Amino acid sequence: MLLDRTQIAELIPHAGAMCLLDGVLRWDETSISCVSRRHRDPGNPLRRGDALGAACGIEFAAQAMAVHSRLTAPAGDRPKAGFLVSLREVTCRARRLDQLAEELVLAAERLAGDERQALYRFAVTCGARDLMDGRATVLLGLLPP
Repeated sequence: MLLDRTQIAELIPHAGAMCLLDGVLRWDETSISCVSRRHRDPGNPLRRGDALGAACGIEFAAQAMAVHSRLTAPAGDRPKAGFLVSLREVTCRARRLDQLAEELVLAAERLAGDERQALYRFAVTCGARDLMDGRATVLLGLLPP
């Protein structure tokens, strides 16, 4: 593993239980692959009652995008807050994440962008099962008033 949970927590603003990633498996200038076991955690803050709905996979993938953005930022750049502003072509093939025994793998590929925004394609898998995929637009920096 290239980065562990502690190192990830230093890169993104998601603290404590809200940091959903356990590791970075690989990354390069255009893509990242992360792993998580947090979908099985009864204390996961995204759970509702005893369930973690599959749509929460979007937040797992968004955190992978946030880590990628920080890892590929020019050296010395101040961190920029990222805001998920658009989702497109999202396909969800599961109802719940908490019932899955294997680790989640979160993959994201940056398709386009600049210092103000980024377009990512993302996928959430568990073992050989494709759970979710789609595209996300992230606004980097402060939202306009």
